[in-house]
Amino acid sequence: MQVTFQEYRLAMSTEVDAVGKTSSRLQFQQCKPADLTLEHWITRWEQQKIGFHLDTVHEMLKKHVDVMLNGRKQIRIFFPLCGKAVDMKWLADQGHTVVGVELSEIAIKQFFTEQNLSYIQEPVAGMPGVDIFKTTEGQISLFLCNIFDFSSYSKLLITLMAKGCRYLLDTLVCTKSDFEGLPIKISEAETRDLYGHACDIQLLDSSDTLTGKQKLWGLESFIEEVHLITPKTDSS
Repeated sequence: MQVTFQEYRLAMSTEVDAVGKTSSRLQFQQCKPADLTLEHWITRWEQQKIGFHLDTVHEMLKKHVDVMLNGRKQIRIFFPLCGKAVDMKWLADQGHTVVGVELSEIAIKQFFTEQNLSYIQEPVAGMPGVDIFKTTEGQISLFLCNIFDFSSYSKLLITLMAKGCRYLLDTLVCTKSDFEGLPIKISEAETRDLYGHACDIQLLDSSDTLTGKQKLWGLESFIEEVHLITPKTDSS
C-alpha cells in the first residue's frame, strides 16, 4: 500500500518526538560552509568518508532519553538527517516507532543491512522522486528525500510538534570567531531565535568535548549542548 508524505506527517504530528542534530554534527573535518552542498553530502557517503557516524548509541541520548520519553511507552520518534544512526534501532528495540529522513540512499540501505533488518522500498504517492524504506512490520520508516525541500528545518520540526512533544536538540558550539569550517557555530541564542517564538527551551547539558583534532584547528573550546524543546501550548 502506498503512503503519502502528507498522511504520514499527520500521523507523526499526533505524538511525535524528535532527536535532532544541527549541521555542526555532520562531519568532523575542516571545510568551509560553502562546501556543504547536497552533492558534497552524497559524495561523502559514496566515498564512505563518514567520520561523523557513531557505531554506538550517542551518549547524550542515553543520558537524557528518560527526559524525552517522560514516562511514555511506544511513542513515535522522528530523526531528521538520520544517516544510518544506530540510535534508531536502539529506540525501536524499546518498542517505539521511528521515522527518519535522509538524502543518501546509501546511508539508508546500510542502516537496514548493518542492523540485520528486512525492509521494503516503495514510492511515496504524490511526491515524485521520494521513496520510503521501512521494516516489514513498519516499526522503522526512513524517507529518502531532501528535508529542506519542504520548508526551513526549524519551521518543519515545529509543525510536527504536537502537544506533549519533547524534542532533544544536540548542538556543538565553538568560540573561535573567525573559524570558517565545521562545526558551524550554533549558539544558544541562535537556538532560541529559531525555536523560542513557539517553544520553551531548556538547556539540559553542556560539556566541553575538545580533542587534539579541534586544537589543531585553533579552537580553544568545543562545547556540546543538549536542549529540551517543548511546544509552548503544553504550558498554556
